Amino acid sequence: MRTTNIRKITISAMLMALLIIFGRVFLIPIPWTHGNVNLCDAAVFLASLLFGKWYGGTVGGFGALLLDLISGYANFAPFSFLAHGLEGFLAGWLYTRTHNRFLALGVGIVVMVAVYVVANGVLYTWVAGILGIGTDLLQGIIGAVVAALVYQPLKRWGNNE
Repeated sequence: MRTTNIRKITISAMLMALLIIFGRVFLIPIPWTHGNVNLCDAAVFLASLLFGKWYGGTVGGFGALLLDLISGYANFAPFSFLAHGLEGFLAGWLYTRTHNRFLALGVGIVVMVAVYVVANGVLYTWVAGILGIGTDLLQGIIGAVVAALVYQPLKRWGNNE
């Protein structure tokens, strides 16, 4: 039991590091929202599918928070913590309950997009929030596809709660 928890924590920490790398290396700037599209959601979804809601929420929330802080988006850090934390938590919770990856990933994407609409609306304008829906959806979908493809060979590592 103890080695299982250490394994989960270690792999989750590696996924959080991967989230930051994906968010800094694989990115496309989006001028009208002052943000970018990146692959960080892939790491969030992998943590959720492999280990469940708490790990997915922690990797998503803290990984996205750290990513924003080191990327110069400190004003977005609380929103990213909430958006990706909820994304990971809900995707992990739904996958544990339903074993339907597509439902879990879809709900995670919708929640992330909704939080970023509010974030852009509060920080900039509601028009920016609405204009960001497409790019946030694209980011979530790409992350979900990458996670779904990589999950199959990695699922032996997981022990979803």
